Amino acid sequence: MIKTGTHNKGLIIVNAYEVLPPVQHMVDRLATELNNLKIDVEVKTNAEILSYIGSNGELYSADLQDDFCIFLDKDPYTSHMLEQAGMRLFNSADPIQDCDDKMTTYMKLLHFNIAMPKTIPGPLHYSVSNNDDFLENLVKMIPFPIVCKENYGSMGQGVYLANNMDELKDIESKISYKPRLYQELIRSSWGFDYRLIIVGGKFKVGMRRRSLTGDFRSNIGLGGVGEVVNIPDEFIHVAERIAAILRLDYCGVDLLQGPNGEPILCEVNSNAFIQGIEQVTKHNVAADYAKYIYKTIYTI
Repeated sequence: MIKTGTHNKGLIIVNAYEVLPPVQHMVDRLATELNNLKIDVEVKTNAEILSYIGSNGELYSADLQDDFCIFLDKDPYTSHMLEQAGMRLFNSADPIQDCDDKMTTYMKLLHFNIAMPKTIPGPLHYSVSNNDDFLENLVKMIPFPIVCKENYGSMGQGVYLANNMDELKDIESKISYKPRLYQELIRSSWGFDYRLIIVGGKFKVGMRRRSLTGDFRSNIGLGGVGEVVNIPDEFIHVAERIAAILRLDYCGVDLLQGPNGEPILCEVNSNAFIQGIEQVTKHNVAADYAKYIYKTIYTI
């Protein structure tokens, strides 16, 4: 715990090369709510925070005077070095990295009785040669249509649907050099899912996301809409368990609806954007997150 004073300070880190509009909105909202709690906020990029390993094998990190850092980037080296230098990150470095790679997320949740689609990782491909063995074995395990995902990506980007072998081969030819995975399609949740926001291990607000175009994906970034609905208790319980297992301070858990109405994990977002869900639900997610940070840093 850090004692509160007249100069409480927090740091928000964003990517040096691109700050997407939803990220900038999140920065602005969090800064406003932290300011309301008498916390001064500075925003820096990962290029401004220069940590390095010296020739003596010791870690040298930027001389930061902030009480904490909200890490709105996915740079694993900067985040881990900041933590090793003693900075409290929201979220911590390992959970961010675990959520950034969709396959790693599923693997971290193994053996916890979390329902998820049947998932097969694509084999590492670094040669110019091709091999059809994987696809031939894949279609024996997962029927068409098959969901194809790049492991790294957000807002529905890098997610495709293969309806037959020709489409599957075409998708594989385009993404085979990337980390990727293949999943069964949850037909009962075609075009909609549920986004639940978890802060400090507790459910705060949720919405249903729905495609308006007939797309199997429901992301708002792809033209989907958010809807205010009552989130079933079973969905809330699963989302809270997932956040706890992954040790996330803050996250958005996306859940599909199974054929019997049960929650099935789609993915977990460690830096879930707040603009859409705040507009839809009128719930102040930024205030929830800011108050949790304040309590964690200054009162616990």
